[in-house]
Amino acid sequence: QAQLVESGGGLVQPGGSLRLSCAASGSIYNIYVWGWYRQAPGKQRELVASITGTGTTTYADSAKGRFSISGDNAKNTVYLQMNNLKPGDTAVYYCHADLRTIAEARKDYWGQGTQVTVSS
Repeated sequence: QAQLVESGGGLVQPGGSLRLSCAASGSIYNIYVWGWYRQAPGKQRELVASITGTGTTTYADSAKGRFSISGDNAKNTVYLQMNNLKPGDTAVYYCHADLRTIAEARKDYWGQGTQVTVSS
């Protein structure tokens, strides 16, 4: 089995920056896709950014130009650099990994979520 542990959330003023981290632990064989999702109260969970093992990235329109996703394969860690944060970015952010371990087939894993609050 694998576990995803997130960190980096917090309270920030509009225009500020945060860097979220998500580390996968366990006997990781391969991570095919990393993703960052967010969910605000009363809203559906939405994809913010993703990155494949080959380095292909995608971003929600609301994140383009402000957010950047990157991965460190050696550390089995994905990051989400968030700049110029806006109140609309307030949500619980979840990391997601499509991965397989040495012992188990490829499947989805989710982090526990980290709260990002953008407010003055």
